[in-house]
Amino acid sequence: MGSIKEDTAHGVKWSLAERIATQGIQFALGFILARLLTPSDYGLVGMLAIFIAVSENIVDSGFSKALIRKKNRDETDFSTAFYFNVAVGLGCYAALYASAGAIAEFFDSPELRELTKVMALTLLINSLGVVQTARLTIAVDFKSQAKASASAALASGLLGVWLAYSGMGVWALAWQAVVKSVINTSILWYTAHWQPQLKFSFKSFNTLFGYGSKLLAASIINTIHGQLTTLVIGKWHTAAALGNYTRGQQFATLPSYQVTSVLQRVTFPILARLQDDRLALIGAYRKYVRGSSLGIMFMTMLLVSLAKPTVELLLTDKWAGAVAYLQVYAFAVMFDHINQINMNLLQINGRTGLFLRLEVAKKLISLSMLAASVPFGVMAICLSRVAYAQVAVLINTWSTGRIYGLGYRTQSRDFMPYLLISALCCAPAYALSEMATLPPIICIVAGGTVATALYATVLHITKDDIYESVITPYLKKIFRREK
Repeated sequence: MGSIKEDTAHGVKWSLAERIATQGIQFALGFILARLLTPSDYGLVGMLAIFIAVSENIVDSGFSKALIRKKNRDETDFSTAFYFNVAVGLGCYAALYASAGAIAEFFDSPELRELTKVMALTLLINSLGVVQTARLTIAVDFKSQAKASASAALASGLLGVWLAYSGMGVWALAWQAVVKSVINTSILWYTAHWQPQLKFSFKSFNTLFGYGSKLLAASIINTIHGQLTTLVIGKWHTAAALGNYTRGQQFATLPSYQVTSVLQRVTFPILARLQDDRLALIGAYRKYVRGSSLGIMFMTMLLVSLAKPTVELLLTDKWAGAVAYLQVYAFAVMFDHINQINMNLLQINGRTGLFLRLEVAKKLISLSMLAASVPFGVMAICLSRVAYAQVAVLINTWSTGRIYGLGYRTQSRDFMPYLLISALCCAPAYALSEMATLPPIICIVAGGTVATALYATVLHITKDDIYESVITPYLKKIFRREK
């Protein structure tokens, strides 16, 4: 392994490459699918999201992070985790298969009976690749994961488009998900160069589960919370309303999720190495927060500003109902990276008990907000997510403030300037998008160019150290190549 800086740069490069390639492929093929399918088709898949997401957490059971954090892991640990993950994957598939009728009856959608049985196959398939992914992450080998993910996204996406064009409707989305899991898992097996041995140790299981169980509980709580809104909207509103909400949510999370997921994957194994060096850990953490905020705050604000022409250009007017949900929900996910990195610090510190207690407290607050907003419609639900995001930041920074001295006041000085600058620089783009006389492509190109130029200029004038140390050298390198 190299230095922290080298491993971070290498990990971020390939993890970001994976996200850009995978999401770029899914985005391009996704808007073709959106033109071929209807909001109701996406709504049906959205109704199953909470069941699939919770089951995925149970399959992992926190074992991947337990393997990454453990210092003296061996083949027995890996094999034990593998057999447990596969057994749980099989159990979750059987449970959803048996519950397919009840799920269809709950949502009053007969199509869900067979749809559940097919989409649940992804759980069993993905369980076969949990340990392979953990091994590659431990080695900071995100290049192999990038190849697997991008290849799976491309092949399954093309299949989905063909099935949708052939009139398969919602089944295009279902089989796309299954094929994606098959291809991704197959490539992970090939690139990880590891096969389980005939070993299972209850001692190893107890160690891994002792750490991972609390993360599992917290993850289930967090997943249910994240998917509960789709269940509520799917139950008490139409499939079309849920389709517009989920599409707006997907667009809103696009910038934040890509960077946050990269940071979560890369920073956890690297910060785990620094768990015994408090000052180095805090220094690395604050750089991660500032660096991610520089990009996430601006990209999310730009998306909010250009939401209307973007949806109109890519998805056509039939998805106009998603615009407002996108714009509001973006202000909730804009702070996800702050919450994620704060929670990483608790996990690295071994405070999984505190981690779980905080998740329970936050989700109880969130549930009360959601319950209060349901009678007022889908937009009120989106606004409750925005309010909860601020509560989560306050609680999470309070916890790291107690342990590391990184309270809200300290951390807000790291990320708040980027939010304010981004809002000011993206204001002209929003003004352009509201001009009904301009074509959507003109609004997007002109608005994006002006906002980006303003943002870069302000950061350069203010001599932002993250911008000057990371972005400026990269731009100079590009211009030197062009010459």
